[in-house]
Amino acid sequence: MISVCRTGIGDELRSTTYFTDEDVEQLYLRSDLERTADLTGFAELERAGFHADDLYRNSQLGEYRATVRMFEHGYLTRVIEGLGGVWITTDSMSMERVDELASSVKPVLAAYPEES
Repeated sequence: MISVCRTGIGDELRSTTYFTDEDVEQLYLRSDLERTADLTGFAELERAGFHADDLYRNSQLGEYRATVRMFEHGYLTRVIEGLGGVWITTDSMSMERVDELASSVKPVLAAYPEES
């Protein structure tokens, strides 16, 4: 998972966190950042994504792929696949790169954690 994120994003990658309905695990945190984020609180919010696929089904927008949240210093991108999800934080970058990141993470997430 981390190698896919690093390959697509490079030095703009801030963190990668895997979560399920019951667990949360930070997989990567860039060395210049502090471990002060409330991972449990973030996971509570991001778990709402498990229901997004059902809520957006049959939308004229097409298949639900990812959620992007914009912050002052970058983005949080949430990708859900099956019973697991990942949120990835990055520095500011183009939406095209965020889209590429979400597309490349989804198939890896489908096999995670068996093939991390």
